[in-house]
Amino acid sequence: MAIDRVKAYFAGHGMADRVQEFDTSSATVELAAAAVGCEPERIAKTLSFHVDDRVALIVAAGDARIDNPKFKAQFHCKAKMLKAEEAEPLIGHAVGGVCPFAVNDGCDIYLDATLRRFETVFPACGSSNSAAELTLAELEGLCAPCTWIDVCKLPA
Repeated sequence: MAIDRVKAYFAGHGMADRVQEFDTSSATVELAAAAVGCEPERIAKTLSFHVDDRVALIVAAGDARIDNPKFKAQFHCKAKMLKAEEAEPLIGHAVGGVCPFAVNDGCDIYLDATLRRFETVFPACGSSNSAAELTLAELEGLCAPCTWIDVCKLPA
């Protein structure tokens, strides 16, 4: 299971105790926020896109949306999300548990500037009922190599 890969990945970074599993679903931003007890914007959702022959995983704040002109300027292509059935074979995690940890080769990880508003965020951990509270430095370290970008917009 993908969560077991993520747990092993966290253990390899001395953070085995950080992965939380819930009795309820955390597959959407709203469900994850309820499960961990935080504001929805602090959920670090991982969005997946086709970029050339690779997958771009963009970790963004829960209230952020892709800004198409910014995306095109960054990646030189239109934003085309992976289909649900493509997620697990290409990323290694199924929809609802997609995260930037322990991913398949061919995935590039990006952290969006919308996350910088928070001291800690809650990304999923490979299943539809898991998360971990991480500082931005911890998130960046666990996602390495990764790149900070600005391709999202926040609600007005």
